[in-house]
Amino acid sequence: MHQPSALDAEAVRTLLSLDGTPVRRVAEGGEHATWFIGGDRVLRLAVDEDVTRRQRREIALRDALRGRLPVPVPGSLASGEWAPGLSYTLDNRLPGVSAEERPVSGAGELDLSGMLAALRSYAPTDTDIAAIGLPREPVREPAGLREAALRAARELAADPTLDPGLVLRRLDTAPPPAAPDTAVLLHNDLKGEHLLIGDDGGVTGVLDWTDAALGDPAEDIAGLALSIGAPAAVRAAALASYGPEVCLRGLWLARCDTLVRLADRLCGSDDSPLPLLRAQRRRAWQLTPLDL
Repeated sequence: MHQPSALDAEAVRTLLSLDGTPVRRVAEGGEHATWFIGGDRVLRLAVDEDVTRRQRREIALRDALRGRLPVPVPGSLASGEWAPGLSYTLDNRLPGVSAEERPVSGAGELDLSGMLAALRSYAPTDTDIAAIGLPREPVREPAGLREAALRAARELAADPTLDPGLVLRRLDTAPPPAAPDTAVLLHNDLKGEHLLIGDDGGVTGVLDWTDAALGDPAEDIAGLALSIGAPAAVRAAALASYGPEVCLRGLWLARCDTLVRLADRLCGSDDSPLPLLRAQRRRAWQLTPLDL
């Protein structure tokens, strides 16, 4: 199978019928090989057929959401196959920097609350769901996740930044269950690198909708806890009219996930940057009024 690493800048120019436009590789690895095209476009090359399927779903979903969300999402200026069975999308480049590099302000929290509210109110028909290819994400079962998180905490016992007593207290009680028939549209991967933040701390874009699904709204609250901190995530969710039960479940999911992923990374089964995983754990375990 072709690999994105086989493409150099000239091959990218040929693919897009460019002549003399500056082309710079941004990242490779994971799901996409990414290039900046000039100063205002981004090229993402899918690395396998599964990513191709999800990238095509993303393009359709972004088109359906554009104008419904209070935050910008990229638009596909061109798309197709860069190799047999492997897709690409050339998107407009949105301003701002990653939420890992710049904090979200109160205005940014309002932007995110508006996004959560808009995703919840979006009611695609069965025809829309089939046309876009939106999957349904099952609600995660807390008992197994709690067991995995406690096992991870034991593996991390030598970490001086981890308070075993705090872990036991926060995970001692199962989170409130998800109410039946409350599935909403999820971004489903609200990590910091997918949130673009402007100079004023507002949200200037939300990237990478390839994991979008219909599911438990607590999952996106959990993503925000990892990326902007538990207190800000709870404030944004509350402003979107989510009650404490959904917020508590989101915090619980985020806190379990951060322990499991950090332990996996230290055991060699996760290749995410260690400083990032530690920052996500710190943010997700910040105290909120719901913890009192």
